[in-house]
Amino acid sequence: MKLRIHQFIPFTRVEGPGERACLQVQGCPIRCSGCAVPFTWSTKGGYDVTVEELAQKIIAGPKVEGITFLGGEPFEQAEALAELGARLKETGLSVMTFSGYVLEDIKSANRKDWNDLLRVTDLLIDGPFQKEKRDLSRPWVGSSNQRYHFLTDRYAYLKDELTNTPNRMEITLKPDGRVFANGMATIEDLEGLFNELIK
Repeated sequence: MKLRIHQFIPFTRVEGPGERACLQVQGCPIRCSGCAVPFTWSTKGGYDVTVEELAQKIIAGPKVEGITFLGGEPFEQAEALAELGARLKETGLSVMTFSGYVLEDIKSANRKDWNDLLRVTDLLIDGPFQKEKRDLSRPWVGSSNQRYHFLTDRYAYLKDELTNTPNRMEITLKPDGRVFANGMATIEDLEGLFNELIK
């Protein structure tokens, strides 16, 4: 079984609770206005990788507590992500999934692949990014309409800590000189960072 992905991050501290691997899938039909990653919309971008290959990379890679699925739109590749999530949960890892769809619509669609992805997800963040409701005061989300759903008890302890958990961003210098950023930050934070870099 294959996935179409934009990128795989073997280790991150900014894409969910704790230290995680992160999989950014390619392809999104929702296409929110003001989306920070419109290059993940097209299904023609990215590259194919098998569930088996990704599972082995994550298990053999840096020590992490879980995997985060983001997009693109993970529910567009729900069957393969559910398979990957199930394999990783067997090893004790957690699963966090982002979706531009809302939980009520995911459930009412009553699709086996969507239900299977929900079944392996510990923490779901749902809802489309809405630029008129832009809000970075909570971790991992970009607008105030987006919601946290604790589908298992794995991260239930976070319910009362979310307002005290800041957003963070990671900056990585690639060997070829490219600068890679992931996570969430305000424009002011980014301007401050780049001003420090050019001093």
